[in-house]
Amino acid sequence: MNLSRTQQLIHDGIDPNAPVESLIHVLESAIELLSLPDNDFCWSSWQGEQDAVAELNSIINLLKESSLPERVKVAVLFAPTGPLQEVSLSSGWGDAFLKVAEKYDEIEKRLW
Repeated sequence: MNLSRTQQLIHDGIDPNAPVESLIHVLESAIELLSLPDNDFCWSSWQGEQDAVAELNSIINLLKESSLPERVKVAVLFAPTGPLQEVSLSSGWGDAFLKVAEKYDEIEKRLW
């Protein structure tokens, strides 16, 4: 699997002048990670990859329609013991998750 969006996010960071676009980038990076083969979703609230990707895509679609979702709806995804962290820890990409979550934290301060 190509993790180009995630690698770009980790290497280049976010654009502080474009917080909505940066949030979309973070969510797309999370989708890349959730789409890795052999991910283990058993400790998350998601039934599997399709469920997880659908939830993140619904947030991306809202953002693309110029609608900001409720903060908690997005924040819970990146929270400690939230569904993204649970999948990351049980699937072996916990370090990548922490780097992506750090970028989310930067964006969260700018949007809400």
